[in-house]
Amino acid sequence: MNAVSTSVELKRDLLTGMEWNPSQVRALFSLAAEMKARPEQFRSSLAGRVLILLFEKPSLRTRVTFEVGVANLGGSSIFLDHTASRLNEREPTRDIAKNLERWVQGIIARVFVQETLEELAQNASVPVINALSDRFHPCQALADFLTLEERFGGLRGLKLAYVGDGNNMCHSLITFAARTGVNMRVATPAGYEPADDVMAEAKRVSRETRAKIELFRAPEDAVAGAQAVYTDVWASMGQESEAAERERIFAGYQVNEELFSLAARDAVFLHCLPAHRGLEVTPEVIDSARSIIYDQAENRLHVQKAILHTLLNS
Repeated sequence: MNAVSTSVELKRDLLTGMEWNPSQVRALFSLAAEMKARPEQFRSSLAGRVLILLFEKPSLRTRVTFEVGVANLGGSSIFLDHTASRLNEREPTRDIAKNLERWVQGIIARVFVQETLEELAQNASVPVINALSDRFHPCQALADFLTLEERFGGLRGLKLAYVGDGNNMCHSLITFAARTGVNMRVATPAGYEPADDVMAEAKRVSRETRAKIELFRAPEDAVAGAQAVYTDVWASMGQESEAAERERIFAGYQVNEELFSLAARDAVFLHCLPAHRGLEVTPEVIDSARSIIYDQAENRLHVQKAILHTLLNS
């Protein structure tokens, strides 16, 4: 299968996920499924291409799946470790982008702030892919919805509950729930809701897909009857100083057996990992047969290969 084919030109960056319309997301899932089933057909997709992995934050799944994915497609990658010094400290982000565009065919960036990604994209002529920022984690959310589609055979009308912090992971799930017709219920403590602009954009897209994006205070209301229950860490990277306070605030938002029992009988549990067992989720839930966390992790590889194939061959 060739790159995503739509009547609307696909933007060559993936910064938020909002760049893509529902039909483009649907096409990406079809491509990812084909690449997963027949990887040998895409072994030269990135032949002769070099990609930079520019990481301000540590990583297991993101780094490995991107490096393996680039290699599977016949390309090569270079890892630039910026965990010791942030971008823009030693050299302006603009200059970094202007240099990299002369040498490589794409930039995969894992950064602390969304503005860094935006600056890279504004100043580099090659595709820039968000490998995580404080605002969005689109590659993970795309893998999550591909995993749910594999599990349930379709996404439209699926009931997904998210319990916890209205963080970057929550933002990306909302963004793609709107584009795939998923009914998503988000339960957060007061003051930790997803951003208003993310909600407004999702509701705009939902008018086309008939998705429902709803906010709740009580986790029980969000989880009741849900086919998928998702949570994430209460304190993300960069919020370590808030960890103790967040543990107190989020104590009632733990996904445990009692809460999970309110979901549908065939419900599955999801987590983007790494997880803190005993905090946002109990071992009994995350390590149960109904947990699909490792399917999610595997599908990071296949979705990211589809993203790379699409953006670098469009």
